[in-house]
Amino acid sequence: MDLQQLTLEAARVAQDVGKHAFQAQANPSSMVEAHIPDVPGEPPVLPVNERLVPFIENRLTYLDRFNGFWHDRPEHCQPGERYWCVGRIDGAINFVRDMSEWTVTISLFEIDEHGGANPILGIVHAPALELTYLAAQGKGAIRIWRTPFGDKRQKIIPTTRASLEGSVISYGMSYVPSESKRALHVVAALAGKPADIKRVGPVSLDMCRVADGTYDAYFEPHLHSWDIPAVSAGTVVVREAQGQVSRWDGGDIRWREANDVVASNGLLIDQLRPYLR
Repeated sequence: MDLQQLTLEAARVAQDVGKHAFQAQANPSSMVEAHIPDVPGEPPVLPVNERLVPFIENRLTYLDRFNGFWHDRPEHCQPGERYWCVGRIDGAINFVRDMSEWTVTISLFEIDEHGGANPILGIVHAPALELTYLAAQGKGAIRIWRTPFGDKRQKIIPTTRASLEGSVISYGMSYVPSESKRALHVVAALAGKPADIKRVGPVSLDMCRVADGTYDAYFEPHLHSWDIPAVSAGTVVVREAQGQVSRWDGGDIRWREANDVVASNGLLIDQLRPYLR
């Protein structure tokens, strides 16, 4: 199966599973055990994740040959190997608080000739918004959304704004207070330059909204290893839409550790980066 067809099939898996997750959010009895801990820095507890991830992984095993899943990959992988990366619900607090901005994410990593891992396929599906972003390496990125007249598909590209003045920037915050302060320090320094600074989340959806031109840029400090599924899926969408994704210092994302992530249209990053130091 070629990569473009594989992306479409993986998107159908995300959409099917998203229906069940959306039903769980809407069902009060399903949300009884879901809660936000009182301890600062502790992530929300979503029992639905224990069903969602195994279900997606099982469905993916029927699509095409692959070498395993990202969470159980060997320390040293061989060139050409591929690993599916399935995330828990991205935007857990939004999910618990009955907001619409949360996603199901799927990505596919391929090992290059140097043993490095690169995401080559990305799916970001927002069930409550009836919105899906999908991208495959070398094939571009598209957005699918449901309307009263049926599904609409559109190729997406970022904005062409080259200045912070008049821009719309999004940012993310960690569950950990000390990490959140880093984001807020950047916001305070930026205040008055962009036309607006948004805080909605989650990371995968914010990145896709850079890809489709809703935002001009997005940044978030200290995205953890458990954020890799969401970041990798969003990265493929941004890059295939011809945007840019990197660490705050300009380096490549490191897929085995925490990262300070910035995504942009590629034109205003030089003006934004000094605020990220």
